[in-house]
Amino acid sequence: MEIVYVYTKKRNEFGRQCNFSDRSAELHVDILPDPSLAVNFIERDPCDVPIQCTQEMSEHEVNTERFESDTRGINHVEGGWPKDVNPHEMEQTIRFRKKVEKDENYISTVMQLGNNMEHCIKQNNAIDIYREYFEEEEVVEESEVQPSAKTINVFRDPNEVKRTASSLSWHPDGSRKLAVAYSSLEFQKVSKDMSLNSYIWDIENPNKPEMTLKPVSPLVCLEYNPKDCHILVGGSYNGQIAYWDTRKGSQPVEMSTIEHSHRDPVYRVIWLQSKTGTDTFSASTDGQVLWWDIRKMSEPTERLILDPNKKGNLDNALGAISLEFETTMPTKFMVGTEQGLVVSCNRKAKTPAEKIVCMYSGHHGPIYALQRNPFFPKNFLTVADWTARIWSEDIKESSIMWTKYHTAYLSDGSWSPVRPSVFFTIKMDGTLDVWDFLFKQNDPTLSVKVCDEALNSLRVQDNGHFLACGSQLGTVTLLEISSGLCTLQKNEKALATAMFERETKREKILEARHREMRLKERSRSEQSKEEDTKEGDGEESPEELITRIEKDFYEIVEAELKKRDKGEEKKVRLILNSC
Repeated sequence: MEIVYVYTKKRNEFGRQCNFSDRSAELHVDILPDPSLAVNFIERDPCDVPIQCTQEMSEHEVNTERFESDTRGINHVEGGWPKDVNPHEMEQTIRFRKKVEKDENYISTVMQLGNNMEHCIKQNNAIDIYREYFEEEEVVEESEVQPSAKTINVFRDPNEVKRTASSLSWHPDGSRKLAVAYSSLEFQKVSKDMSLNSYIWDIENPNKPEMTLKPVSPLVCLEYNPKDCHILVGGSYNGQIAYWDTRKGSQPVEMSTIEHSHRDPVYRVIWLQSKTGTDTFSASTDGQVLWWDIRKMSEPTERLILDPNKKGNLDNALGAISLEFETTMPTKFMVGTEQGLVVSCNRKAKTPAEKIVCMYSGHHGPIYALQRNPFFPKNFLTVADWTARIWSEDIKESSIMWTKYHTAYLSDGSWSPVRPSVFFTIKMDGTLDVWDFLFKQNDPTLSVKVCDEALNSLRVQDNGHFLACGSQLGTVTLLEISSGLCTLQKNEKALATAMFERETKREKILEARHREMRLKERSRSEQSKEEDTKEGDGEESPEELITRIEKDFYEIVEAELKKRDKGEEKKVRLILNSC
């Protein structure tokens, strides 16, 4: 068998063409031997030749090429229309549909497909493949596995100048993505080289962000729309509100105008429960809470000024730094302020003064986290200064439960979405604490050192299995929680209810006792004031006082003279009697 090798190459890759021709040989140089040159050479005797007997070794290194994964997506849009029909024009599509529906083939095709569809519907109605047959068996016995948390992935800020991961938001559909807002919250420390971008990460690919969000000002907060997983709303450092549609690219779809936006950084933005799914509201340290409809971002739909005097004065307003909204209470919301107060508000009140219902005081610094218990909405968690506190709506004087004072400052916290007695807190020393107040009240059930830098943000996944922590240098750490901390235990709801009720009752008794003591003190102070006023009413003028003193003086002198006269009379009588 003849083996033929075929090499294929383009002509321009061979270089200049070679031209060969036949001709006779030519002598260019002829060097004859020269005996005189032998004098310059010296004979070497003896001649040493070293020989190495060992085998010569050669070191080689081989490195495989690095494999970088890249995520690609396909967006399916409506198609199948003829070229002369614009699918965005309703009249053209209706006209084309009517034309197709009159065709005989269309009717026969629909009838044929209708039989298959009817068969599938009947089959689906006969057997519900999604039915849960053991719903009551979800509550399991308390496991003996020690509580733990392990790091799954670490997502780092891809920019050279690192920024704080100020806010985290899980993707509402399956929680396979995590949106992270990056910004520098240190005053006047923003450099020119600092990036403005925030990112959406795929939790299985920490090498490269899945998508980049490009705002005009760094994002301080970011939140997915629970009704539409493609839409996110963010609050910027310059006070503007913007929203993104991930199907339309990295640029914001629409932004609020600067003159109708906040005057300070927007620290929290929350989606509202509405039919359209386009309503949201935001809070800032400028003392305002603004309501928005993303379909019209030119100005807010409603405005509330957090003036504790209820006069609507923006100069006296409390700076808002955290928000809480519970979908089961559509008219109520709560605001955590820089001054350590929790302001309870009612959106549907008639006047702005009535919208501020009451205030809860108990912290010494800004309230970085404020969240209602997902199982008991009347109880809410606040994280500020060096403690985390649990409150009851019925008691405004003090919290019903609280953690010990830590040495490190607390920066964020959250309830567990699956266990009513578990909540998480993070600290400035890089530690994550997991608290279970049914198990232990004085110390955390689990304390994990997540990283060496300060932690700034915290977000728990809806199923409670995963937890993300954002640090001051832009590192987001994804942790997996042990099954014991994310599985509902036996009788946990009943035990948590009993503890909340017991602590609430105890605080009510103490509050009534304090109120009684205050009333007694007030009555005593009023009595002392009345006595002072009476004494003050009987006071004499200086002239009257002088005349009264003179009168008393002369009366005393006259009394002394009378005594002396009586004494002399007695002596005279005694002398006469002796005579």
